[in-house]
Amino acid sequence: MNNAVYFTYLEEARWAFFRHLQDRSRDHGLTSSDRVPKQPGTILAHAECDFRSEAKYGDVLDVLVKVSAVGRSSFSYEYEVVEKLTSRLIATAKSVQVSYDVVAKRPIPIPDALRIELEDTLQ
Repeated sequence: MNNAVYFTYLEEARWAFFRHLQDRSRDHGLTSSDRVPKQPGTILAHAECDFRSEAKYGDVLDVLVKVSAVGRSSFSYEYEVVEKLTSRLIATAKSVQVSYDVVAKRPIPIPDALRIELEDTLQ
């Protein structure tokens, strides 16, 4: 598998995780204005991937993602890409996302609802 594909897998995992955070904030009974926003308003600032073993045609891969740090305007994820049948570690990765105002073109503080959900997953 081409190494660039892994970054697409990481992106898909980030979006799935973000949707999970949105669902959690809805399940907490928050009003719509206090929930995790529908659009994350974040940009990818950094991504790295370490390849641990090869993935072969036909392998089914799982991408596990967890929050590893939450700052004022940025937060980090750590990932493990594993082969589903054997749990063989294929790759590890990290990324940093920045809460961003696209109009002003500058970082902004993480919205409170998103911060709460991100910090809650740090446990």
